[in-house]
Parts: sequence; C-alpha cells; structure tokens
Amino acid sequence: MNWLDTYRDPERAARLVIALKGMELPTLRFMEVCGTHTVAICRHGLRDLLPPAITLSSGPGCPVCVTATVEIDRFIKAATIPGVIIATFGDLLRVPGSISSLQKIRGQGADIRMVYSTLDALAIARQNPDRQVIFLGVGFETTTPTVAAAILTAAEEGLRNFSVISAHKLMPPALTALVGDPEIRVDGLICPGHVSIMIGARSYQPLAEQYKIPCVIAGFEPVDILQAVAMLARQVTSGEAKVEVAYQRAVTADGNCQAMAIMHRVFEPVNGEWRGLATIPDSGLAIRAEFAAHDAEKRFDLTVAEAHDPAGCACGDVLKSIILPSECRLFGTACRPERPIGPCMVSGEGACGAYYKYIRPRS
Repeated sequence: MNWLDTYRDPERAARLVIALKGMELPTLRFMEVCGTHTVAICRHGLRDLLPPAITLSSGPGCPVCVTATVEIDRFIKAATIPGVIIATFGDLLRVPGSISSLQKIRGQGADIRMVYSTLDALAIARQNPDRQVIFLGVGFETTTPTVAAAILTAAEEGLRNFSVISAHKLMPPALTALVGDPEIRVDGLICPGHVSIMIGARSYQPLAEQYKIPCVIAGFEPVDILQAVAMLARQVTSGEAKVEVAYQRAVTADGNCQAMAIMHRVFEPVNGEWRGLATIPDSGLAIRAEFAAHDAEKRFDLTVAEAHDPAGCACGDVLKSIILPSECRLFGTACRPERPIGPCMVSGEGACGAYYKYIRPRS
C-alpha cells in the first residue's frame, strides 16, 4: 500500500507535492544530511514525487559510514589484544578495514560482542572483572552523551576494566567543511532530526549566515521530508538563507542542554578523521584527561599504520554529495550487501545500502 494511503495527513502530503511541482525553480541540489532521511526517501519513493529540477543527494550523516578506515583498523587492533572483550554496535562488524574486519577476526577467535547500548557494555565489564572490556564509540551528538554517561558511571563505580575508543564526531564542523568546499555544490541542507534534537536549531545559524545556505531541520515521516524540501525551495526562490524547523514537535532552539553538558563533561573537541572528508578541525571528540583510566587509546597501544580506502570505492564522494550511489562503478556489481567493499553498503543508514534495497533496477 502506498504511504499516502496510510499516513495520517495524506491531503497535506498531496498539497506539498502539488505546490512543489507548481513552483518555477532553477536546478537545485539539496543534501539530506542524515542517513535515516536517506533510507526514508528511498523507501517511500520521495524522489519520484519531486519536480525534475530538484535532486536529493546524501550527506555525511551515517556515523558508521564516516568512520575512517584508520579508525576501523584501530578497532581491529584492539580486538586482537589478548584477553580483551570488544563491545560494539552491530553495523561496525562488517565494515572493511585495510586488511580485515571485526567480523572476520571474530571468526578467528576474537571476543567481539554486539551490544544495543553502552549499558550492555558496562554490564559485560561488571560480569567479567578479570578482563578488559573496550567499547567502540562511534556516532554523533545523538548517541555520544550515552557513552559519556557510561564513562561517568564506570568512574563512579571504580570499573577499571571498562574503556572506550572514541571515534565520535560533531556534525556542525563537518557541515561547515562541506559547504565551504568549492568542489561541492549544494543549494540547501535537510538537517538531521536526531542530532538537532540534541544540539538545537540555533547550532546551524552560523552556517546559514556565513555561507548563505538555506537549512531546514526535518523529521522522518515522508510528509516531514516533503515539508522540508518545500521550505528549502521557498527560501531559494525568495533569496533567503536561514534556519527553519519542519520538526517542531521534537526540535527546539537550544536542544537538550543537559545531554550536551554530560557530553562536554567527558569529551573535548579535537581534529576528527572523516571518511571522504579527511581531517576536519574540532570535529572529533577525545576523552578528557580526567577520565584517562577509561580511555582505551591511553591504556593500550592502538597505533596503526596509515590507511587508505579500498580501491575503486566511492563512499567518500557519496558522503560529500558529489555523486549518487548508483554512479559508483562498483555499485551492485563488485560491491553488494553480502560482500560490501565500502561502509555505505554495510550500514543500515548507508546510502548505498538504501539505494540497493529500494532503488536498484531489478533484472
């Protein structure tokens, strides 16, 4: 059944589609920053409802996808330390590093356990006091406060066998780097809903003001996304560049100040490595010296060699919104969900995986 028949306000959706198709628009390229938005757009066929002038392309909003190869290699090295238990979210298992993956070395005997929250990782540490438990920390401002809370809990309980490798990243610096890159042409940003709940709409104001780029925060229902596209189109046609919210039921101007305070209590900004975007100043998060006892990179030798992305993999260009997944020469041939070459085909929020599942032409 078409989602227009099941959504609670199909009339509104139809009005948005009609309004968009009735607008006189230049050729526009809007980036949906969030991987969850990409999946929703593909699943519900939203691109087919838009006028030909509007192209939607993916951005760096999939946390597993933007985790650099060198970081994956660091995770793999940690898993080879004798006696260590690795706790990780499932999406990371199949992401290829330079020469292996977490899934492969688990098959060779490494103790790697999939968890659904940092609470699970803490529980493993409590249950195994004689073994070191390392949690692989990836994600944006949405999930990082929960990792910070776990570190605070471990410190309070004196859990000396719990530590974290922080590959966490901050969204605003990455978007600033993207829109400031002359290679990338984007006319507006569909800003991530989950991240925005945490950081607040005000966080995008410097981006809109400095680069004169329209920004609209969207929810995840099809109508939410259509509403955001319509708001971006209206900004462009009226010559405006401001931050608007199409997800007012969840996003405020200032966000979740308590969660952000917890995050900043434990982590501090550092240069961050992003797949496809190289090093972005102050876009990564490192564990503060006060909590060094729970910083795996300070407790263990996790130095790895310089790493390169797999040959031919275009995940970097997909994450920068330069190409669509289907424009990668490996898409659907050498790179498929059952044998992924790049992380964009692995993650549940990856653009390549979404395109393969919902858009790929069927034989």
